[in-house]
Amino acid sequence: MQLLAQLLIGFSLFSAILLIFAHAVQHHEQQQFSSKLAGFFLIASLGLIQGLNLQLLLDPGSSFFSPLYIALLFCIAPSFYFYSRRLLTLEVGFNTGHCLHALPIVISLLFPLKWLIPLAFLIGSGYLLWLARAVYGLRGQRQRFKLELFALAVLFLIAIGVILLGFVWPLINDLNFITAYSILIGLAFFVVLFMFLHFPGFAGEVAEAAQASYAASTLNKVDRKQVLERLEQLMEQDQLYTMENLSLNLLAEQLQLNSHQLSELINSEFKLGFSKYIRRQRIDAAKKLLIAEPEASVLSIALSVGFSTQSNFYTAFREMVGMPPGQYRKQFLQ
Repeated sequence: MQLLAQLLIGFSLFSAILLIFAHAVQHHEQQQFSSKLAGFFLIASLGLIQGLNLQLLLDPGSSFFSPLYIALLFCIAPSFYFYSRRLLTLEVGFNTGHCLHALPIVISLLFPLKWLIPLAFLIGSGYLLWLARAVYGLRGQRQRFKLELFALAVLFLIAIGVILLGFVWPLINDLNFITAYSILIGLAFFVVLFMFLHFPGFAGEVAEAAQASYAASTLNKVDRKQVLERLEQLMEQDQLYTMENLSLNLLAEQLQLNSHQLSELINSEFKLGFSKYIRRQRIDAAKKLLIAEPEASVLSIALSVGFSTQSNFYTAFREMVGMPPGQYRKQFLQ
């Protein structure tokens, strides 16, 4: 088990570096700077804990649970809260009440060690309940991202395992605790990396789902039929989806709507977020081209319908069609 823990620690450290880099360079319209900063602290805290876990596993005689280790444990849950609150609840800005989320870090400096580990995981369980409540609030949008929700469910089960581990810590020795904790964090990194690679637009789609769930309707004075006809024209005749940099704001301008109105319209009419709606338009066009132009390469077709890379095209095609584009083309040309 210790060997597995060490392997997963190595994977976690590599994943943390990759996720921090991707988090820094990617632009999400739905995320504020505070959310991005909290995401950085969350990933960095988990990565540092894994580094300390590795040191403890390689040198069992070293001192367990240093002040840095304890402080990191108390940082994880608040960091996750500040990262996800904008996406899941549409809450914006910062107020003085949010300073209360720093109290756990102060507490970690005052209580004796034997109380700190269970206390850290007890506080974490409170944030876990908040997460469950926030995700439950999006239940009406669950048909939009079934596979993504399955990955979130796995991540949620890992979080429950971490909470339970914190409560049973007094009953097991420190080495077994570190081993189990390292494995659970490593599995969490695996799920997060999987979601990042297979659902790159997940954060934006969750924010759109929250908008649809919590916000009042913005379409009361909009001629939906006329706008939908114009949207169909832009997709089928003008093929606006072929624009690689097509954004929600840009398409909304073409329809003389604001971004919230367009997001609500697409969600209510197609049960999809904007990103997935555009991917579906591109994949539908690619399916036709794969059959109509058998000599064209898969890459050229991917670029012609608006995908920036072949790998993004393959991922989206498999997600929506259930097979790679080459196999899809072959079954129609045999």
